[in-house]
Formats: sequence, C-alpha cells, structure tokens
Amino acid sequence: MKTQELLDILQTNRHKNILFEYRSGELVRPNYHITEVKNIIVDSVDCGAGVDFWKETIIQLWESPNEENKTDYMTGSKALGILNKVDRLKPMVKDAEVKFEYSNSNFHTAQLFVNDFTIHENNLTIKLSVKQTDCKAKELCGIPAEENKQEEACCSGSGCC
Repeated sequence: MKTQELLDILQTNRHKNILFEYRSGELVRPNYHITEVKNIIVDSVDCGAGVDFWKETIIQLWESPNEENKTDYMTGSKALGILNKVDRLKPMVKDAEVKFEYSNSNFHTAQLFVNDFTIHENNLTIKLSVKQTDCKAKELCGIPAEENKQEEACCSGSGCC
C-alpha cells in the first residue's frame, strides 16, 4: 500500500477505530501510539550486482506500558491528525510504500507490509504481514524460482556473490 492510499483510507474512515492486525488474529493493543514516522531512502545492491533505489514511509507503533488498561482504539481522525502534522514538518513521499514497525513481548521487532484492510461496524482493521526475504538475482545466479528455498542462500554454489 502506498502512503497516499493509507491517508485516503484514514480520511474516509475518520470516525472509525483503527486496529492493526500484526499476525493472523492478533491485534496491536488499544494502548498504541504512533511514535515515529520515517521517510526512508533505500539505495541497494543485490547479490547479482543489480542496483535498486526506492523510498518507504515507516510508521512506528508502540504500546504504552502506562496505559495497559486502555480499551479505546485511536480513531482515523487522530491518526490522520498525527500524520498530517508529520507531513507539514517533514513531507512524506505519497507514492512510497508504507510499512508499520512494531514489536511486543511476544513478537520481534519487524517492518510489516500492509496486506489488506477490512471495515466491520465501527472498526477499520489494517492487516499487516511480514514478507520473506528473497533473492532478486535468481536468474543471474542460476537458481530456478521453484527451487529457491529459504534453507539455502541463493548464492550457495553459484559463485554469484
């Protein structure tokens, strides 16, 4: 999902509670805060010497230990207000991929992609997921896509790296 798409969804759902599903059936607790918004530039080289460049918006979610008993979720209006304030201070790249950074005591810190969202009654649930790492140079490294397994690095035995 692009940053502008998220802003549009929040605008359309200003009065709904914003829930984040970080793993199937598991929600960020209602005591979350948006604690940081990062404009990230990725300038990379893959194992096949391919260069790439892109931008991302990363929104950090944090559960406040001082508000563990909180039961009300942030509304779309509140989230949009925070993001609009950020945008005035440090303009966000609207066509950049948006990710959410999150962790809790049972879930490692991760940058999560937006997979989907659902609206049910007064709740907008943003469904997040982790994407597996992958080799971008499979063809160059001689690794057929169907044989690329997580157990073995794409460069193993190919001499690509």
